[in-house]
Amino acid sequence: MSTSSINYISAATAGETGGLGAGIDVGEMVDAAMSAARAPEQQWEDEETTLSAQSTVLNSLSTQLTALQTSIQALTDPDGQFDSKTATSTDSSVVTATAGNSASVGTHTIVVSQLATTSSYSSSALTDGDTTFGEGTFYIKIGTNTPVAVDVTSSNDTLNTLASYINGQDLGVTATVVTDSSGARLALYSNTSGAAGNIMIDPTGYSNTTGLSFTAGTTGVDASLTVDGIQIDSSSNTISTVIPGVTLTLTGTNTSTTPAEVSVEPDTDGASTALNNFVTAYNTLITSINAQFTYDASSGESAPPLLGDSGLEIVQQELADDVSFMVTGNTGVESLADLGITTNDDGTLTVDSSQLTDVLSSQFNDVQSFLQNGSTAFAQNFANDLDSLTNPISGPLNVELTQDTQTITSLQSQIADFESTLTAKQAELTDEYSTIDTTLEELPQMLAQVSSQLGSLSG
Repeated sequence: MSTSSINYISAATAGETGGLGAGIDVGEMVDAAMSAARAPEQQWEDEETTLSAQSTVLNSLSTQLTALQTSIQALTDPDGQFDSKTATSTDSSVVTATAGNSASVGTHTIVVSQLATTSSYSSSALTDGDTTFGEGTFYIKIGTNTPVAVDVTSSNDTLNTLASYINGQDLGVTATVVTDSSGARLALYSNTSGAAGNIMIDPTGYSNTTGLSFTAGTTGVDASLTVDGIQIDSSSNTISTVIPGVTLTLTGTNTSTTPAEVSVEPDTDGASTALNNFVTAYNTLITSINAQFTYDASSGESAPPLLGDSGLEIVQQELADDVSFMVTGNTGVESLADLGITTNDDGTLTVDSSQLTDVLSSQFNDVQSFLQNGSTAFAQNFANDLDSLTNPISGPLNVELTQDTQTITSLQSQIADFESTLTAKQAELTDEYSTIDTTLEELPQMLAQVSSQLGSLSG
């Protein structure tokens, strides 16, 4: 600032305010001048605050739009909840079942006459697991495999060391030491259930030369059952190769007069959950949008950041159109209302759980067709619109968010540059007012000198 813009204080004024020689308050005068100079900056800061508030809401709404998009994808996914199957058994004490998406809907009759068992053997009892016994050899045979020799030496002549040795040899069995009131015994369990995993210790022609003797426990046999009248033998009680997409777990035996039935059906609970998740995500977004368009000026509160926002109005209208979308000629399931999902006055949705359950139970295929049958289906139409609304380049909320971000960046740069200018101006004003202050403080001495000189001349 040039000195021509400064209002100098005359000697008379100085006398009125603080008297000659009192000087001026440099800091106060610089602050007053800088306050006026900062007026444009305040306007920019206010604009930045407004845009930041809008950006916060836009980011929140974008997140909610993405959550809605995810819930819609669950309704459009051909391998998702609406393709999921459940399997139930009329007698879980005989058989239980699980079904994958590839399973076909239907009912199957199961008769289990024998469960698969896992073979086991145990040794004679010793005092404890660390008691030694004679060195030598015994043989383990699994199913039809060739017997394998187990050599007992001084390094493994206790039950504990022998169990560890066997488990490290990959012999097809698991060894452990069992201790009870009779003492400690070596227990061997086949790693393979059924007849193929049946254990034999020292079969014919192979002698045991150790100090241990062995007794058979459980014999390994295959499970025997019929599935829809077809005889099935299985080495395992878990069977996944009989009914496509279905895994059976045998838990007991029954008779042909009281067969168990395994039913494979659509997963209506999963489908209901997917639809309710969609409604929750939709209502969350609509409630947030409504909050931006609800304002009472007489309340004294600040208006919502996006009040009257055109981009948000586009989103609101698109969503309203999407939930009212109809699929004509779809056997009685043509709209959300037919599923028990209705629109409230504020645009949110309400689910009639009883009606939804009934429709899913009685018209599951029609519901799936309403949601997924091509590009004109409800969920697919909704998904297409959400793809457009959430497009990172052209989505209306993303367009506004990008513009706001760019403007905020520009304002921040403008403010930073202006602050640099103000810093220089403040230093300049401080120097100028300091000079004035010094001059005013020296003025009495200067006046005295002048008076003295004038007095000398008049004498």
